[in-house]
Amino acid sequence: MSPQHLPRHDDKDHGRRRSNKPIACRAGPARPGDAARVERGPHPCALHAKPVDGAGAAERAGGPVTLSLSRAEALALGRLDAHDQAALVRRGELPVAALVEAALLRIDALEPALQALSHYDPALATRELAALPAQAAMRGVPWLPKDSLDYPGMPTTGGSRSRSRRLVERGLPYVDRLQAAGLVAVGKSAMPEFGLLASTEPLCGPTTRNPWSLAHSPGGSSGGAAAAVAAGLVPLAQGSDGGGSIRLPSSCCGLVGLKPGRDSTVRVRGRHPIEDLLVADSLMARSVRDVAWGFAAAHLDPQRAMVRNAGSRRLRIALIPHGLRRQTPHAQTADAIARSAALCASLGHRIETVAWPIDGDDVLDAFQDVWSHLAADCVDATRALIGGGRLEDALEPWTLGLAARAWRLPTSRLERAYRHFAELPRLLAAFFERFDVVLSPVTRAPPPLLGTYGPNVPTERLLADMFDWIAYTPLQNMAGTPAISLPLFQTAEGLPVGSMFAADRGHEDTLLALAYELEAALPWAERWPATSVAALGS
Repeated sequence: MSPQHLPRHDDKDHGRRRSNKPIACRAGPARPGDAARVERGPHPCALHAKPVDGAGAAERAGGPVTLSLSRAEALALGRLDAHDQAALVRRGELPVAALVEAALLRIDALEPALQALSHYDPALATRELAALPAQAAMRGVPWLPKDSLDYPGMPTTGGSRSRSRRLVERGLPYVDRLQAAGLVAVGKSAMPEFGLLASTEPLCGPTTRNPWSLAHSPGGSSGGAAAAVAAGLVPLAQGSDGGGSIRLPSSCCGLVGLKPGRDSTVRVRGRHPIEDLLVADSLMARSVRDVAWGFAAAHLDPQRAMVRNAGSRRLRIALIPHGLRRQTPHAQTADAIARSAALCASLGHRIETVAWPIDGDDVLDAFQDVWSHLAADCVDATRALIGGGRLEDALEPWTLGLAARAWRLPTSRLERAYRHFAELPRLLAAFFERFDVVLSPVTRAPPPLLGTYGPNVPTERLLADMFDWIAYTPLQNMAGTPAISLPLFQTAEGLPVGSMFAADRGHEDTLLALAYELEAALPWAERWPATSVAALGS
């Protein structure tokens, strides 16, 4: 969950352009049979006006005219992480355009089943290829910004039919950093409306599906990003995390997902008083080294932030299996966290089961109040955009219901929430004098079926049910501390279950070093979902 498209203090300078009326996004959800259909010749691609057949797709979309790679080669490249893809170009084994060409083929093959993209732009990718820095570390590697990130040459809709599809003119320093590193955007990833939901089921377009099981949610709000990376469409995709929006989909889709600490990276979006406190951004990936690189690339001090190896120090790890409201995790989630703790202990780390030194009910109540006010800001901004139009025609029921809740709250509730922003860092700093890292679930239960947390679910029921499921992740957003989800274990049905490791502010290096160690101890690189490049290439 990660709120976007709130009123900005610097929108005019930011280059965003919007129309005064809502527009219709693409529609038509993927059908369960699509997963099988992608293996058989020409198929209807949701991002093209007519059927495409791989080799001609980019040409018809205005992208590179000639695709020099075979389907098998494109699928094989999709199994490599960003570092290995970049190395092929750096060593001269592939032309720089080949990585993007391969990504276009993979998108044509898998996107109809996943619906992970909100925007597809081979033409923009071609222009970016022509302007790549010669010595960039990730020269030519394809990636997906989230549809909440203002990216030059693409529209920003935030998953809402209320937002214009006019092209953004320029981005902020985060985009500049990644472009300077040589990444090439091939489109944008799908998200729920304004990032307010933990499942990617926007009413303005198709539902995004989990590549491990098309009947299940990929999580949210960076669900399109997670589905695309997990399936191998691209090796990197940007996520934003305001309440768990990187960690939740990383857990659901079997990725490495780091939520950095507050104010650790260059600016990603325009200023907003609450969003600046809650939201952090990072690149989601299948390997720890890709995530570590993405964090350093956007850090205020890239050289100091880069972590390349596991650490030698044995850590004091606090095991906290219960949620903020003292919820007991689902049996398979509890088993995964217990096995994660046992793995850490086998590596020499000291494990102690404890509880957070806070009133979890009060913290989660405060977070829900802040979240409701963010929705109210989105509604107020939309009202100004559509003039006399009906809000019900422009916004989803969940957004409107959450905003209505905010308008009923007394001012004292928001004041209390702001006190938590100030007090929690101090309380957790004292706790982290005893422990280096906290291990907990990411979610109370494994990935939910689609529709469980959809925007049409009645507001009060959705508020209770969704926050019961995500009752672990909002704490780090309120406190401004870092956390990482690692894909260590799966359910008996083969669905990923992430393990979350959290640390004090400024200690992303501790989390990444531990992640390297756990990745080596229990490798996940060859675990692939049923709808993926590995499945098509086998």
